[in-house]
Parts: sequence; structure tokens; C-alpha cells
Amino acid sequence: MKRKNVIRNILIIAALGMAIMFFTNVTFAANTAKISVETANLRETANEDSRILVQLSLNDEVEVLQKTGNWYEVKTENNVTGYLREDLVQVSGDVEESQNTSEEANTTESSTETTEATETTEVSTEQTSNTRIVKEDTKLKIVPAINATDIVEVKQNDKVTVIETMGDWICIESGTTKGWIRSNKLMTEEEKAKQDEEAKAAEEAAKQAAEEKEKQEQTAKTMYTNSATVNVREEASKDSEIVTQIPLNTAVEVLSEESGWTKITVNSKEGYVASNLLSESKAQETVTSRGSTTTRKQAETTKTEETTTTSSGKGGTVVETAKNFIGYRYVYGASGPNSFDCSGFTSYVFKLHGVSLSRTAKGQYSNGTAVARADLQPGDLVMFGPSLSGINHVGIYIGGGQIVHAANPSRGVTIDTINSGYYNNNYVGARRVI
Repeated sequence: MKRKNVIRNILIIAALGMAIMFFTNVTFAANTAKISVETANLRETANEDSRILVQLSLNDEVEVLQKTGNWYEVKTENNVTGYLREDLVQVSGDVEESQNTSEEANTTESSTETTEATETTEVSTEQTSNTRIVKEDTKLKIVPAINATDIVEVKQNDKVTVIETMGDWICIESGTTKGWIRSNKLMTEEEKAKQDEEAKAAEEAAKQAAEEKEKQEQTAKTMYTNSATVNVREEASKDSEIVTQIPLNTAVEVLSEESGWTKITVNSKEGYVASNLLSESKAQETVTSRGSTTTRKQAETTKTEETTTTSSGKGGTVVETAKNFIGYRYVYGASGPNSFDCSGFTSYVFKLHGVSLSRTAKGQYSNGTAVARADLQPGDLVMFGPSLSGINHVGIYIGGGQIVHAANPSRGVTIDTINSGYYNNNYVGARRVI
């Protein structure tokens, strides 16, 4: 009996010893843990380069099975078992580390460290080849599914790193965030470079075509003068020297246009004319006979050399402006810009130079200061009528005994002498307003 008791005690002690040895090598844990970051990758093995089984979100709960180095082996509520880094979870309670597993992990880490130096070049090359460019603004998904939760938005032309591919989904890393994106939203660096080259080439081709078209249009463009006498100047300015003067309906070749001036070539000479003195078609001149009359549409040609006299000073500038309207229609009560009566014409011209005049010819006789006929200068207003109280017409003196004025419905804006005929006989006085 005593012998049996001894044998039984030996068996119990042996069983206890075996149990102690077993639990020394393998630790079972029933602890739980919560994900402490927005996104955590559950990997197949305790390795950063291991395949991602699933991505977990903040506060998801998992069951902790054991700890291996700085990794926890866990099981999700969907019974997926894998590994999480310890910095991604918050564990309730203590988890003992398995000795065998730890030794294996240490061996793996040691092996990794041993081979890391020899594989540096290979890894670097792989990372470079795994770089992709985002085609358009897109939101990363937490898992590879269209209806999955969005994580963060990546912008067009962002560079990202490919982690793994699953069908037509790609897991990428952007900064410190990893997520899933459709493969058609990415392109390689080579594809991006080719796309940029094609876009640049297309832009250059379009620009060159536009320049060529503009050059052809300018080279082939011919216009005609629409004023009795047009000054061609050295530069695009009314103060520039006159190269030559050309008459009504002269054909000119247009070279370029800028700020109200047109660069032209005429009679082997090059210069600038005011753009409003050119038209795309010739002006029609007045031809009168007993049977018919052709209506003038533009300027009336001048008969004397005196008409082309160019005056200096402010008055001369007013005269130049007034001449630009030669040939415009006379309409009673009109004050521009396309038709005028006599006082409407003078009011409009002086308004362009910042001078405000009364609206009627008689009213304008009270503007400015009186000027003797012998002292007339270009730019002076000249009034006509049967008497001082009966003033009914006004014009602008241009020098050489002539005025530019809106004469009547049949002649429009034109030039006449005041030294003979009606205007000589009905001269009343003159005023200087500039």
C-alpha cells in the first residue's frame, strides 16, 4: 500500500513538472486590445514587409493571443488571425511573451539584420520602381472596396509608393498613411513624363500655328485710306515726324496694329497711321450731274495744297482730330460719333480734347475769348450768319483761310474757304477756346 502511494505521488509530481515545462514555452492569453490609431494593418507574419490581411480602424477590438517581440498575435471578431505592431494597439492587462516564439522572432530579426546590408541596393531599386503618380484628386479607401470608408485624399501629381496589388486595387503609401486606390487612378513616372512631353509639344504646335496664321493674315491684309489727307508718321504718335502724306482711297499694306495705330507700307515707305483713318474697302466719292447723284460715304478730296497744312500746338491737335471726320454725314441735331450738324461737330471734337462747348452755334459765340479775323489760328471757332444775333453756323479754322465743318446734308463734314463766297460774305466773328 505504501509502495502504491509512493508511485502515485511520483506520477503526480511528473505531471506537474510537464505542465510547468509546457506553460513555460507557450503562453495562452485571453486578453483583449483596442486599435489606438486611425488605420492599422493586420499582417500575415510579424514582419513589416508581410502581406496585409485586413485593415482595422480606430477602437476596433481584437483578442490578443500572444506577444512576439514588438508584435502581438491577435484574432479579429471575424476570426482572422494575424500580427499587429504593439504601438498600434492598447492592450488591457499584461501579456507574457512566448519564449519559443521570441527566440524564433529574434532569430528572424537577426537574419534580417544580417541580410539587410547586402539587399540595400535591391530594396532601393524596388521602391523606385514601385513609385506611382496620382492622375487626379482621389480619396484612399480603408479596404479595397468602392463603398469602403475614405481615409485621406491624395492630390493630382502626388507621388506614392505601391505596397501591394489586389485585382484592380492597389495599396499605396502616401506620407505616413496607407490605403487602397483603383489602379486606373495611378500612372508610372515614365507615363507621366511622356504625358508632359506630349502636352508641351501640343502647346508649342498650337502656339506656332497661331503665330503663323497671324503672320499670314497681316502679310495679306490690304486697307484703304478713308480721309482726304492721311499723315504717315515715323512712330505711333501724333507728335512724330511725318514720313509722307497719302490721299483718299490709297491702298496700303498692313504690317501690324497696336494701341489705335497701324503700321503700314505704302509707296516703298514704312510708317504709322491712326487706325481710324483706314477702312477695308474704298470710300465712294460724290459725282453730281443733272440726272443723278452718288452719295458720298467717306471723305471729300481737297483741292488745294493749303488744306494739308499741319499746325502745331493745341489748336493744331484739334485740327488733326477734326480732319479725321471728313466725309461723315450731316444730320440735323446730331452730335456724333457717326453723324453731326455744325455745332454738334465742333462740340464733339473739342470734347475729345477736354473742352466743353455750348450746344448751338450762337451759344458757342459766348465761349472762350474773341479773336480778330486777322489773328485767326488753327483750332479757333469761326461763326457765320446774317448778323451777330442771327448766327446760324460754326466751323473750326484749320489755317490758310479754310475751315473744317459739318456743311449740310449733301456734303457732310468737309473743308471750305472763308475768303470768298457765302462764308466770306456771312462772316460774323471768331472765338478761341483752347
